[in-house]
Amino acid sequence: MAGSRKAPLDDPRINVKIRLAALWASLMFCYVYGDYFGLYEPGKLAGMLAGKMAPLGVVTQGVLLGTSAMMAVPALMVCLSLLLPAPVSRWANVVLGLAYAAIMLMTMPGARTFYLFLGVIEVVLSLTIGWTAWRWPRRPDAAG
Repeated sequence: MAGSRKAPLDDPRINVKIRLAALWASLMFCYVYGDYFGLYEPGKLAGMLAGKMAPLGVVTQGVLLGTSAMMAVPALMVCLSLLLPAPVSRWANVVLGLAYAAIMLMTMPGARTFYLFLGVIEVVLSLTIGWTAWRWPRRPDAAG
C-alpha cells in the first residue's frame, strides 16, 4: 500500500491585503445579519414607522447620514485594504479595526442573545483586523 498515501494539501500563505479584505467582508456580513434579525424584535418595526431609531432617538437626516457613514467605512475597507499603499492600509486597518471593536463593545450591553452572539464575533473580527495589520510583514531585504 505504498501508493495509498496522499501528498499533504497545499496551503499557500495568503497575502495580508487579501486577508484584511476578507476579514472586513466577514465583519460586514455579521453587521447586516445582526441588523436584519433585529427587525424581528418586538416593537422594532413600530418604532421605525414612528420615525425612531433606537438608541439614537428620532430619525433625522443627520442621524441617517451619521449611521450611513459609520457603516460605509467597513464596507469601503473591503476595497481600500486592497487598493491603498501598504503603510496607509496598515494604519487605517489598525485604527479602524480597534475603533469598530470599541463601537461594538459599546452597543452590546443589554442586547438580546442573538445580537450578543454576533457582537462577540464582530469584536473578534475587528480585533483580528487590527492585529493582522499591526503584524503586517516587512520585506526581507528591508530588515537590518
